[in-house]
Amino acid sequence: MKRIFPYLALFTCITAHAAPQVPAERLQALADDPYWIALGHYETGKLGGWRSYVDDADFFLAEGGPSNPAAELRATLKALYAPAELGDKHPQCIYPARTRWLRDQLQLTDLPQPNCSEFKAWYTDINPHSTVLVFPAAYLNSPSSMFGHTLLRIDQPDVHENNTVMLSYALNFGAFIEGSDNSILYAWKGLMGGYPGLFALVPYRDKLKEYSRLENRDLWEYRLNLTPEETGRMVEHVWELKQIRFDYYFFDENCSYRLLELLEIARPGIELTDQFPITAIPTDTVRAVKQSGLVESIDYRPSREKELLARAEPLDHAEQQWVLRLAADERLLDDPAFLALPAPRRALIQDAAFRLVRYHASGEERTSATATRSYRLLQGINRNPPPPLAVDRPELPEEGHQSRTWQLGLGSRDDRAFAEYGLRMAYHDLNDNLSGFPLGAQIEILQLKLRQYENNHWQLQRLDLATIRSLTPRGELLKPWSWQVAGGLERVPGEDGDERLVSHLNGGAGGSWQFGENTLGFALATARIEHNEDFAPFIATAAGFNTGLLWHNKLGSLSLEASGDYFHNGEVRRRLSLNQQWEISSNLGLRLTAQRDFSQLSTPVNEVLLELKWYHY
Repeated sequence: MKRIFPYLALFTCITAHAAPQVPAERLQALADDPYWIALGHYETGKLGGWRSYVDDADFFLAEGGPSNPAAELRATLKALYAPAELGDKHPQCIYPARTRWLRDQLQLTDLPQPNCSEFKAWYTDINPHSTVLVFPAAYLNSPSSMFGHTLLRIDQPDVHENNTVMLSYALNFGAFIEGSDNSILYAWKGLMGGYPGLFALVPYRDKLKEYSRLENRDLWEYRLNLTPEETGRMVEHVWELKQIRFDYYFFDENCSYRLLELLEIARPGIELTDQFPITAIPTDTVRAVKQSGLVESIDYRPSREKELLARAEPLDHAEQQWVLRLAADERLLDDPAFLALPAPRRALIQDAAFRLVRYHASGEERTSATATRSYRLLQGINRNPPPPLAVDRPELPEEGHQSRTWQLGLGSRDDRAFAEYGLRMAYHDLNDNLSGFPLGAQIEILQLKLRQYENNHWQLQRLDLATIRSLTPRGELLKPWSWQVAGGLERVPGEDGDERLVSHLNGGAGGSWQFGENTLGFALATARIEHNEDFAPFIATAAGFNTGLLWHNKLGSLSLEASGDYFHNGEVRRRLSLNQQWEISSNLGLRLTAQRDFSQLSTPVNEVLLELKWYHY
């Protein structure tokens, strides 16, 4: 409540207007109104009553405001009649969205008229007119971006006529991080609510550079059909949230969920947040916004990496080698061997080399050598311009399968039949329906599998906390590393032909290569640590490999994999597996899995499983 202390002090010296006497029934009805609930970011408490998502006392005027919408409404109504001489410290200036709504609901024609110069200048600078929902696509190499991200772009009235998108503002909600936490600590604190979340309005050009250039992420822009009044109403509420802290959690109270709350402020009556009681994956929230009828049109902005690869695609091996040489030494533009190439081919090579230089310079300090190289290449492009670049638009991310997966399977392990029941909270593996997802990307969070063997024998088969694989193919121009990491509980071959439930953490790194449009091969060196009751040491370590082939075919996705773990205590574990998923629909798949496990502790074991997967939020 620090924000109200200044005007409370002045109350003792200045005579205030008297707030109107409103019947208690009318005040309670307003406090129960969904719009007032939205303005206070209230939700129904787990034990009844209300609680606000806002984790900051500065946002509230009433002592019990975080859990009492009625008390907060009464305190707000009284505060609106504070003396106008308070100026920018007046509650009307601090809470313009509350003020507008209460004034309209109660026909408050006698309110004091403070100047509110700070708010008016801020609002005029933003000049809100229309809204665009921006979705930077998933980026596996950043823990905070693995599921994608959403933000809102606030456009001015003349954005189309004057092509002034770069002057728009980006409205973003994100974790506030002090210092530089490493990726593991960042992921842990993000899961456990260890960071506060803040709203921020920043120039859109800065966000565009951050996502599309530095992180090489495609951008999807969903223009919403909000009216200027609705957009303005939302921006007014953002002023109320300046430096106001929320709890931040990766999977529910995150960037996407908070923006849904703002859209409910903009257009009263739409119900978006009610659809996400447990998790709020960005692609699911984009789908919800689209299904609510808010989307007017969709634009696609390819990343710098996507543009580079599209320009280099028609070049053969020798021409791509020229791209690498020119990107390293611009003086080769005058090499007779280069000048002997046909002009149209030189145009493509020069443009690809220029894009490669810019790609490698992303996020680095500008040097004179890079500036000179870029300038010389740009001169060559101007003398011999290439044809316009056309980048194929991928499938819409929100048209892919939904995030949560229910699984029901029947199978046999050697001569023992079983039924298997599974639930995965989020959200995609290598064999899942590919539409809307990149080939070779896997992010699975919180996957549980239970087995029921004959004679009603139940066992926990696995509990995966996280399984992440980034199999980005290497090419002539870009050579990214592929990597994977996984951790949790799983069954492994044990002594006497039994299975042991072990805890483990493993990871690996290597390379992936694309063969044609829909086939990917990979080979990774791996390391593993494991707690196994059959082993003498509490923690056993192993080195190994994981290699395979992934083929997206007309029926679905087929994968062939071979893996091995060689433990320091002499145990050797190897596996051969085949997976074929048939895509029945975008949210329904049928998967056949066949695998053979080898272990020093037991004879080889064969397992076959036929599994129905239902993708459902």
